[in-house]
Amino acid sequence: MKVRIDTERCQGHGRCYDLAADLFGDDEEGFGQVIGDGTVPPELEREARLAVANCPERAIELLEES
Repeated sequence: MKVRIDTERCQGHGRCYDLAADLFGDDEEGFGQVIGDGTVPPELEREARLAVANCPERAIELLEES
């Protein structure tokens, strides 16, 4: 599973990095960004789903890897 942020939708609320600091950080302007290549380890799936559910702009998506 991978996570990504749609930078066009992100408004910089910061909920993603507050809820899942191991998966998200912020850029110099406070907008969310994915740490690393976006791979979500199994032990962080819950946090990733929380970030998706709590993004007001629905800018975060989980991508199932095949």
